Amino acid sequence: MHNSNSKASRWFAWYGRLRRDEGNSLVELGLLLGFFGAPLVLGTAQAGMLIYDSIEVSSAAHAAAMYGMQGMVYASDTTQMIAAAQSEASDLGTSLTVTPTTYWVCSNAIGGTQYTGTSAASDATAACSGGSNHPLEFVQVSTQKTITPAVHFPGLPATLTLKSNSVMEVEE
Repeated sequence: MHNSNSKASRWFAWYGRLRRDEGNSLVELGLLLGFFGAPLVLGTAQAGMLIYDSIEVSSAAHAAAMYGMQGMVYASDTTQMIAAAQSEASDLGTSLTVTPTTYWVCSNAIGGTQYTGTSAASDATAACSGGSNHPLEFVQVSTQKTITPAVHFPGLPATLTLKSNSVMEVEE
């Protein structure tokens, strides 16, 4: 008889330990971190990579425009502007799309008509009338890169296109 009482008392002691709440918070925290922590860390890392790539695309456009704005000879050298952009964003490789263009405008209407093509300088000169109005040359560089995120999240696109544009006046 004493043996069955001993078994019952051991069972109640074991059951009493199960009913205590001392470790529940730690178990709940572990479960929550498992379900929510990993996606948060992956999402934060992915956002950081996209921001970095966006800065690279923007810096590449700026570097190419800086090269082209040095003078008329530099503004017409699209090969070197593309090389400057790709050198600035070397992490993105040669898949970075770089489109340099030049155009002319009248100094009194910079936001007005843009003259492009082989006769752009003479067209702008003919259109600019008045004593202080004169033609100005600008270089514009557009960069673009399509990024495929390392981790795909449902509801977000599988690829993202990062774009940038930089415009600078060509020095005379």
